[in-house]
Amino acid sequence: MSRLSLSTDTKIIKVRSDAKGRITLGKLADGISSFMVFPQPGGSFLLEPMVEIPAREKWLFENKGAIESVKRGLTQSAKGKVRSRRLFAKFVNEKDE
Repeated sequence: MSRLSLSTDTKIIKVRSDAKGRITLGKLADGISSFMVFPQPGGSFLLEPMVEIPAREKWLFENKGAIESVKRGLTQSAKGKVRSRRLFAKFVNEKDE
């Protein structure tokens, strides 16, 4: 399973581990909360960046209809197809469940 593709403009960066075997990726990991590590043939590792979501938002990613609706809404919004937000004004003071 090959997930790595290097383009001609890809920089290769050398990092060193500390005494405890840790490496620091610095700005390379901006916005990333964790990594999946895939051992590769020959002793190398492939790091796949991961992000986490709040537990209260998990339902959205598990509900195909809901996530498709959100994506559709974002696409429509990007095209300027927005309806009045006044319809949602009644929900402003409601608390999250």
